[in-house]
This record gives sequence, C-alpha cells and structure tokens, in this order.
Amino acid sequence: MEIELGVACGRCDRYNVLGSGVCSCGQALAIGLPLPSAKAAVKSAAEAPPPSLFENDVLKPRRVPGVAAAGPPRPGATSGAAIAPAVPRPGTTTAAVRAQAMESALSSSSAAIEQVSRTGHAAGGELSEEERMEQAKNYVCRSCSTPVPLSHKFCGRCGAAIPPDIMNARTQFFGQLQTPGKAKLILIRGEGVEGLSYQLNAEQHIVGRNGQLVFPDDPYVSPRHANLFYRNGKLVVRDEGSLNGVFWRVRGGIEVASGDLFLAGEQLFRIEGPPRPNDGPAPDGTYFYTSPKHQTQFKISQVLEGGGLGMAVSARGTVLQIGREGGDLNFPGDLYMSASHCKLEDTGGKLTLTDLSSRNGTYVRLKAERELANGDYLFIGRKLLRVEITPS
Repeated sequence: MEIELGVACGRCDRYNVLGSGVCSCGQALAIGLPLPSAKAAVKSAAEAPPPSLFENDVLKPRRVPGVAAAGPPRPGATSGAAIAPAVPRPGTTTAAVRAQAMESALSSSSAAIEQVSRTGHAAGGELSEEERMEQAKNYVCRSCSTPVPLSHKFCGRCGAAIPPDIMNARTQFFGQLQTPGKAKLILIRGEGVEGLSYQLNAEQHIVGRNGQLVFPDDPYVSPRHANLFYRNGKLVVRDEGSLNGVFWRVRGGIEVASGDLFLAGEQLFRIEGPPRPNDGPAPDGTYFYTSPKHQTQFKISQVLEGGGLGMAVSARGTVLQIGREGGDLNFPGDLYMSASHCKLEDTGGKLTLTDLSSRNGTYVRLKAERELANGDYLFIGRKLLRVEITPS
C-alpha cells in the first residue's frame, strides 16, 4: 500500500507530518529538529543507546486515504509511493538494526526536505492556483517553520524571503476590464454601429484603416491614424501624423493659439491672429474704399470640405461667441450646435477656448500627446469614441 512518512507524538500518539518541530499538544518532536548527517547518526546509534528525546517518538507510516493496498513499490516511484520496511540481515545486532533504520529514515527525510525547498511542494505535480492561494494564506516558513502573515515579504523570525509564487498568489478578477487602470473605448457615433466597445488590454493600440482598432469604412481615417498606449499606468493618446488629426473634448476651458483647429456641432473652425495691416494707400496715393474697420486681436474662420474657407468673423472686443443663435457666428441649421455653444476669449494676450455646457461638446485638435481620463471623448475621423477606465 502507498504511505506517507511522518512522526507519531510520544505523548499523545498524534500523527505529525515530516519536518514538524512540535506536536499540537506541545510535545517537542525529535525528528523535527535539524537533521544530522546520515553517517554521524549511524555511528551514534551503533555506539550508544538513543537519547531520551527519541524514546517515545515513533517513526510511523500513515495510510493515504483512497489508495488501495498494493504490492512492492513500482520502479521509479517517488515520495508518496510504498516504502518497503528494512529487513535486518541475519546476525545483525539490535544497535546495528536501529542504526540501519535511522540511516534509511534520515535519507528519506533529507530527500523530501530538499524536494520541498526546491519546488515549494512535495513531488506529485504543480499546485493549482487555488492551492497556491491557500498556501499563501497559511504559509509557514520553510527555514524555521514559523507562520508568516499574508502579504509579508520576509519571515519575522529568521528573515528568509517568501517565494515569489507565494507572494503573487492573489484573488483573480472576473475579467480584464476589472483590472485597475485598464480601459476600453465605446463607439458613440459610427454610421449605424454605435455601442461597439474596444478593449485596450495591450500596451499599444494603433487606430486607423490598419492596426488593432480598424475603421475601414471611414474615408477620413488615415491608415495609421493614432496610437493609444499606457505609460506609467496612464492611458495616453498620440496622433501618428494623420491628415485629419485627433480631436479631444474640452473640459471647461483650454488655452489655444493661432492656427489651432476646433469642432463645434458639425462645423470645423480655425483660429487666426490679428490681421496684417493692409489699409495703406495704393502706389498712386489712393485709398481703397471699405467698411469701417474695428480693432481686433483674433478671428475665427469656418473650414469647408476640401480646405476652403467659409464664414469668418473678427472679434470686436475680447470675446467671440459661436452658437445656433444670438452669438457672433451663428449656425441655425446645425442640429448638433447648441444655442450658446462655445466662446473664444482673449485674456491678457492668451486665447482661451471654453465650452458653454453645450449638449455635444467642443473639441480641439491635439498637437501633442495627451493623457486621458475616464469619461473623455475623442473624434477620430468621423468616429466619436468615449474612454472608460477602471478606477484604481
């Protein structure tokens, strides 16, 4: 039959696994003490009676539950297989028999301890994830058999390091989207395919007509349009030199400059600085007849398909407002434009673009990388995407 090698306590006769230093009743177990070399143990046992500490401890096999009795051990069987009792040779003295048994026990226990210290568990295969987690919860130091609290990196008694497989055994998430910091994109506007989600589980995600996030039906998306990647646990978006750029939804106000592009409703606008002086006389001294001129610091021009310019307006003061009605530049036919949508303001020589709590938001074209937060919106081509990030 197959058996396990263990120690029976001399006081209460309880079974203890090999390597235990103390029985649950408090009795010290001799075999749990540091093991002497096999030769020294044999010599000591042959020359003198065993120490009193060994008198009541008995090295006993224990039947393994669910394993039927079998014949002699199979060739190549490891720990856990049947162990044949040592048979003394004729004429062998009692001391020699005791020394022979001690040598066999020490040899077996040394091999078992070496197996545990090398692999973290006895022979018989790799532990499952659940077994590793249970081991982490009830971990006992392999050097001094001291219980180590969960999440500690070192034994508090001998200082031995906790093995990495024990340290990394933690409760798993149901899905990758529960992992803190991981993100996904929700398609808000996409020609009949709204609601699709794209999980961002890799380190980088190329968006374009080619790549990981592909939009082959959008003619405004470049082959390699943008890249969404993680840096220091944060999601970052970067334009990859696309023709139409990446637009990010403004939160409150953002500083802009001459030449910047922004979206409001379905309109694309370009910001321009103050116009160059051109009101001088012609070479013959004649002035060109025009409407009265007002002092201005900036103007906004509508950009049409193909790159041409549409409506343009120059600020008469420090603020220029855009909307469906009542502003400096109005688009009554744009159903996605709010009545008061956004404004551009000059404050001490700095231009600030501010969304006026519009329904669909105001988007500015990114000129560099930008770190994204949960709830951010991106326009890539004609696709509107919302960023959702699992909080830390």
